[in-house]
Amino acid sequence: MTTILQRAHPRWLGHEWRRWARRGRHSVGDPEIHLRAAAQWLAHAHDVGKYGGVPAFYDVQRERWEASYPETTGYIIPTFYAYADRSGDASYFDRATRMAHWESDVQLDNGAVCAGTLAAPRMVPTVFNTGQVLFGWAAAFERTREPRFADSLRRAADWLVSVQDDDGAWRRHGSPFATHPLNTYNTRTALGLLDAARALDEPSYSDAARANLNWALTQMRPNGWLDNNDLEDNRRPLTHTLGYALQGMLEAGMRLGDTRFVDAARLGLGRIVHCQRRDGSLPGRLDDRWRAAAPWSCLTGDVQIAYAWLQLARFDDSVDWGGHARRSIEFVQSTQDLATMDLNRRGGVAGSYPGHGGYMTHRYPNWAAKFFMDALMLSLEAR
Repeated sequence: MTTILQRAHPRWLGHEWRRWARRGRHSVGDPEIHLRAAAQWLAHAHDVGKYGGVPAFYDVQRERWEASYPETTGYIIPTFYAYADRSGDASYFDRATRMAHWESDVQLDNGAVCAGTLAAPRMVPTVFNTGQVLFGWAAAFERTREPRFADSLRRAADWLVSVQDDDGAWRRHGSPFATHPLNTYNTRTALGLLDAARALDEPSYSDAARANLNWALTQMRPNGWLDNNDLEDNRRPLTHTLGYALQGMLEAGMRLGDTRFVDAARLGLGRIVHCQRRDGSLPGRLDDRWRAAAPWSCLTGDVQIAYAWLQLARFDDSVDWGGHARRSIEFVQSTQDLATMDLNRRGGVAGSYPGHGGYMTHRYPNWAAKFFMDALMLSLEAR
């Protein structure tokens, strides 16, 4: 059934955004302070998880943390190693290594990673989740040279290659929590395979990554739009899944030296530039004509797109990619509450702005803080 929101004219969506624009926002300070606050929030979440994993999110209305989440804990690992380097705080290096051990503890016998949190009723092997933990095991092995991480990384990558279709797509072992089994945003799984290829010096993983990226190009329309690219509604994907797909395609293309993938990602990212609002935010969902399809903003998507724009800024000056990225990052900074005494919220990044928006409603997901840290660190490095 078509909802009122789906039928809404973009002008109405803009009006709704202006109505919410300043509600619950804060002054923006030194970016290093915002970065440290996000790192401390994730460290607090890690402590809540107790056994090594990071809880998926904090639910404000229920005042409780969800169970630990293997997928996102996996890609928090390289973020913590990077923050340890930047801050000189070795505790984040130790946390990252403990997370990697926990990931090996909960890895399935076939090498895959399960869908959902550890509270899920069944431990189902899932392609995307496995691909995201590759980032963590690769980083942990490269930093520590512990054989256990190489073994986990190899078993996970081998499983991904074994379940990949001949055309490069993954159609089996999709998440049971997603409506569609075929996902273009698995370009970020391909990127994880490139990390595995580098860490283990295994060219077959690069071949599998390239095959998936070639398939992803078949999902792109002439205007840069990507089909089959959302968790629930392929007609109106989240900027979160757009961020996964485009950042995966861009960075993989840069590593492989393949301009086809870089140019394709640049096309989509260039379209999103025109969706950015004056305050730096993006609509949480976009339609296939690159128009707003939701009045709220998906904060995770905002910083994922910002990160990709910053990557483009390194070699392409045809657009002020860096300026657009900084505006998005500063918008997300303005949604961080650095004054509250509630450690479950201080420094965290919400799912949506405003908080009752349609993505992770009234929740603080751990991946929002992770991608915020990545974007902010890249922005500070660029400066």
